[in-house]
Amino acid sequence: MIPRIHKQGSSTHGLLNYLYGKGTREEHVDPHLVASFDDMAPDPGRDPSATKEDLQRLLDQPLHLLDADQRPDKHVWHCSVRAARTDRILSDEEWGDIAHRIVAATGIDSGGPDDAGCRWAAVRHADDHIHIIATLVREDGRRPDHHRSGQRAQTEARLIEADYDLHRVTPGDGTAAKRPTSAERHKAERQGQERTAREKLREAVRGASAGAASTDEFFDRLTADGLLIRKRIAPSGDLLGYKVALPDDRNKDDEPVFYSGSTLAPDLSLPRIRERWALHAEADTEGEREPVQPALPPVTHPAFARRRAAAATWQALLIIDHGDDGMAAAQIAAAGEVLDALAKTSAVHTRAELRQAAFAFERASRSHIRAVRGHNHALRQAAHDLVHSGPTLGRGEDGAATAMLIDMAFFLAVTAANWHARRHHGQQAASAEQAAKHLLAAYQAAAEPPMAALRERGQRLSPRMRQRQAELLHRVLPELSDRVQAEPGWPALATTLAEAQQAGHDPAALLAEATRRRELDTAASISDVLVWRLRRSAHLPAAPESRQGAPARDDRRTPPATLTAPLAATAVSDLSRRR
Repeated sequence: MIPRIHKQGSSTHGLLNYLYGKGTREEHVDPHLVASFDDMAPDPGRDPSATKEDLQRLLDQPLHLLDADQRPDKHVWHCSVRAARTDRILSDEEWGDIAHRIVAATGIDSGGPDDAGCRWAAVRHADDHIHIIATLVREDGRRPDHHRSGQRAQTEARLIEADYDLHRVTPGDGTAAKRPTSAERHKAERQGQERTAREKLREAVRGASAGAASTDEFFDRLTADGLLIRKRIAPSGDLLGYKVALPDDRNKDDEPVFYSGSTLAPDLSLPRIRERWALHAEADTEGEREPVQPALPPVTHPAFARRRAAAATWQALLIIDHGDDGMAAAQIAAAGEVLDALAKTSAVHTRAELRQAAFAFERASRSHIRAVRGHNHALRQAAHDLVHSGPTLGRGEDGAATAMLIDMAFFLAVTAANWHARRHHGQQAASAEQAAKHLLAAYQAAAEPPMAALRERGQRLSPRMRQRQAELLHRVLPELSDRVQAEPGWPALATTLAEAQQAGHDPAALLAEATRRRELDTAASISDVLVWRLRRSAHLPAAPESRQGAPARDDRRTPPATLTAPLAATAVSDLSRRR
């Protein structure tokens, strides 16, 4: 249940006209009162003898207790309360009780017999929501204490959800991006758009800022994406801020509708974006000063960028697990940039899920814990590399490296969900979990070909080589050896161990290290988990060149095999256990 406090107004009659009218799309059906301050207010919707003017005069009567110069200019308080789409249809009596609870919680009218509260009325003109209108002058002429009424309404809504067995909304902390307004949603519906202009712009600006190294690069990306840009320049010539608009999003005067970065999301204002460009954040850094830029190593091709991003993501996992809160928050924020960049450059068969993952993770990238900038340079460099490496078709080395990165991003999203959950960041944890689900779907689409190739390569190992790897496995993991060898992924692990040895590594040491990093007993496929960890730590190529159908030989160097990755059950069970 979502209560929303609207801007205070000056016309009671104007708001009543809307509430009892047909709506902008004739969506208002049977407008009528469900409750009022004394439950005896006239109802213009169902009482033929009552008018909106009658209700207005009753609500505004306390204003006349004050002298004209003492009356507040904005005396109309307006709150809408909306149920979730999955909730049952509430009765008028239930909505009436909810209205009483909301006005009491917000300080409009406590409902006590000796308390001179404000006059108010609750109007229902749809199954799923009501509107509460109130006059911000009490019966005794004093002003009500409705400070922070929005938060107080949200707190009461959580209790109402429990009492009425409704959908439980995850509590927020005030760091979420502004939701689209009703007008913006209705406009998108009229135009046949799934998302509002605000949401499209937020995604575009986040994509343009991902890994950007300067103001010029940021604005060049916005221009390349087709956005209209309006810059705010100080008299000194310094850039103070910016606004963006979609070319086809126009107002009634056929003018573009611009949104400032800060209204799209708290971390998309120009000063907040500029913070990312510094190697180390300084408390006294001036917002107008352009930070010194790090030297950016060259990007060769998409696979190179994805492998580097996978390595940076693995390091971020360790920092989130073992670093302090500020460092972890910085890694999670930069992880959002990596997902934005990955979605922007992804292949067709993974693009939709990756865009949804980036869209969901956006909420997880912000909290009240201040990020310590500079510690996230590796991830920001990775996002920069992804964008500059260009889009990938998702085949061969590029496709396998993409699967590797998506897999690591999946684990990072789960780790971020755990981190937020331990700190009671409900919305962020839920968003990170949702992003993990989309990343899992994207991984499954990207990883199937390289996984199949790796298993096939393992099947071509000689019996002697497979036996040698089985003995190694039993020596290092005696309690898991039988289970691993019974899994379909065992041939992939066997060939990975062989390739690691041929590349000059100690496979026993690599295997022991891989088992120490995270638990294995809950994995759906231990062999898949170990293959990924070994190939990452041994720096084996993602998609090696090999002759189609040529069997691997034991007496010469076997080309490194295609990457594989762990199944989702490891992280999902890990998440459940930590939560």
